[in-house]
Amino acid sequence: MRRLACTLMCVALAAALAPGSAAAGLPPIKHVFIVVLENQDQAKSFGTSSPAPYLAHTLRAEGAFVPGYFGIGHESLDNYIALASGQGPNPYTQADAPLYVDFTGSPGGANGQAIGVGSVYPTAVPTVADQLEGAGRTWGGFMEDMGNDPSRDGTSCNDGHPAVGSKDNSQTASKGDQYAMRHDPFMYFHSIIDSDARCSDHVHPLTALDAALATESKTPSYVFITPNLCHDGHDSPCVDGEAGGLVSANGFLEKWVPKITSSPAYKKDGLLAVIFDESATGAASCCGEVQGPNTPNNGGPTPGSGGGETGAVLLSPYIKPGTQTSQEYNHYSLLRSVEDTFGLGHLGYAAAAGLRPFGSDIFTNPSGHKVNEIPPPRVRFDDVPRAGCVRGDVRFHARTSAAGPRTVTVKLDGHRLKRSHSRRFAFTVHAGSLSAGRHDLLATAVDRFGRRATRHRSFIVCLGGG
Repeated sequence: MRRLACTLMCVALAAALAPGSAAAGLPPIKHVFIVVLENQDQAKSFGTSSPAPYLAHTLRAEGAFVPGYFGIGHESLDNYIALASGQGPNPYTQADAPLYVDFTGSPGGANGQAIGVGSVYPTAVPTVADQLEGAGRTWGGFMEDMGNDPSRDGTSCNDGHPAVGSKDNSQTASKGDQYAMRHDPFMYFHSIIDSDARCSDHVHPLTALDAALATESKTPSYVFITPNLCHDGHDSPCVDGEAGGLVSANGFLEKWVPKITSSPAYKKDGLLAVIFDESATGAASCCGEVQGPNTPNNGGPTPGSGGGETGAVLLSPYIKPGTQTSQEYNHYSLLRSVEDTFGLGHLGYAAAAGLRPFGSDIFTNPSGHKVNEIPPPRVRFDDVPRAGCVRGDVRFHARTSAAGPRTVTVKLDGHRLKRSHSRRFAFTVHAGSLSAGRHDLLATAVDRFGRRATRHRSFIVCLGGG
């Protein structure tokens, strides 16, 4: 029986690692970039008044907005493990692994799950990195502040982790080094950390990313980026006095997203996903996520079946600006989409029956030809004289972009006359109903990305007007 079990496990592992062909209908993406931020609810991150306007408005307008994107558990580490391997939560990864200890149990359970508890998975548990190398693809992890202080971060694998069995000193930030090992999933698999050469060839400080983006040949097929504890939005305020939260996360994106999207690899055939590991509140799930087998509650300290609704933004030449999908996705969906893109097998819960990878609802520009950006909203007035008296009616037109405004509001002398959700909007003020004298007309259009346009005009109604 032991030999049979080993044989079955080896067959399953080989199938997961074996290269296949890219899923039918997917665009020919050859470079995937993933940026993972921390602990925010979709409504706050992407709301009109978001503290991260570059994320909520600019990037959303340039790519695909996925409001129904979910984490798979609480707290952080189980989400990062899922992104790298399709493994579900266990009580120790849900506790963010304060000690760097081996996973004890056995691989090869149902749904490709290792059965047991712990944080550093045995070599028999494959990762997307193993898959990519097996298919002749390249990969790279780029971790902000990693190795700044080896006494804090570790002394092996490019100073990314301590010795197995030791305390994780990166659980809290320090000045000059805000790297968090629990946000670096590659440190939790013996298949990677047992070879310092392999690890250091693939897992780097973020400072190495500029050189990797310089040419297409230097850019890995799969790029996984984690900011430090301040710039990923986790801490607020930060240990160095920076604001943290969404404010600092927004600044990180403003710096690094243009570098990625202007790189030769991205412009040719790239996909960038900006996601959050988990929500700040709630433990909702999507996409048929199941409980266990290693925990009775995927939400960890929060009762619930998942990691909550976080939202996400995807950018690619194969995505029309302003795309928004009503489909729901989670970290297992993202892993499956990466695997489909590179023609790989499906790991763990990424292989779940009925799990939906990204499709035509996301990739709305299958040709990859450049699509003009959606213009911002516009408003204008007709027949409102700049000088002289108004004796007839005053006509006002609001003309907006194809994106459609969220609202168009018209105010006269500070009082709201009309509010509309139409893309094109006309309104008439009857001068005969107004008192003689000066009047102020103000129109405001706000599109669905939170971009705002205003128009102000003063006019004079003469005695006897109308």
